[in-house]
Amino acid sequence: MKEGDMLKITVPGSTANLGPGFDSIGLALGKYLTLEVTKADQLLFIPMTEHVKELPTNEDNLIAKVANKTASKHNKKLPVCEVKVWSDIPMARGIGSSASAIIAGIELANQLCNLQLTNDEKLRIASLEEGHPDNVGASLFGGLVVGLHQEDQTELVCVKNIDVDTVVVVPKYEVFTSDARNVLPEALDYKAAVEASAISNMLVAGILTNNWKLVGQMMNKDLFHQPYRSSLIPEIAAVQEKIRDLGAYGSALSGAGPTVICFVEKGKGDYLAEKLASEFSNCDVERLDIDFEGCRVEQVKEVKSV
Repeated sequence: MKEGDMLKITVPGSTANLGPGFDSIGLALGKYLTLEVTKADQLLFIPMTEHVKELPTNEDNLIAKVANKTASKHNKKLPVCEVKVWSDIPMARGIGSSASAIIAGIELANQLCNLQLTNDEKLRIASLEEGHPDNVGASLFGGLVVGLHQEDQTELVCVKNIDVDTVVVVPKYEVFTSDARNVLPEALDYKAAVEASAISNMLVAGILTNNWKLVGQMMNKDLFHQPYRSSLIPEIAAVQEKIRDLGAYGSALSGAGPTVICFVEKGKGDYLAEKLASEFSNCDVERLDIDFEGCRVEQVKEVKSV
């Protein structure tokens, strides 16, 4: 990157799990983390929006940590740069803020160090960083992803034929992933594990056949995490109860929460959002588009200062 050039990286947020697709299913959403990168004398991150105003402005920033680690892994040194950061993805709400930062960091190193990474290589790096491929896979590829992350490999299938509206109910409080993990059981007995797995399989079958009525039913039957996390997040049951009479297919905890995501027939998202906003006045409620593009990069030559 030359003096005066600008690199723009845009990464969508995401929801994960969709109920029983625990740590393996993700969906890219129309909220975004955006970086504008220019050459500079020192590494500096400049927060441009409310959601990122408290984040570190130096190498302690998660984006910087991932970028430096990615560059170092390929025997490169990340060039110093100034990074302006915009985001409308709320922190610690289960809409993939950390996953989008991880993908942004990998792409930052990829572009500045000319690593020429494939998307599969980016996915592997991101999954090793995050520990699972659902959020990072959705932010990287867009659409809906079904993935498996293991010690020796990461596999992912991307589905773009998703014909549904999404509405999120976002409580004002934060839930950190570590706290949400702490309420989960250490193990499931064999019979429960088989049932939970079958429910997850039916969820995927519903997604692949665009049978969102079935998908909604399976969301509500989850045995992996929602029954345990409802003690931290009362909105799980409250939203599920309210949408029954509003024509929605179903709802699920978004990631580790506390956001609850709802799925409804295409074209009816605004109606559902309006109704839920009146019921949950203590939450932010909005319809979100599904992002089908994933992470994207723009190169702008010779940016002129005003």
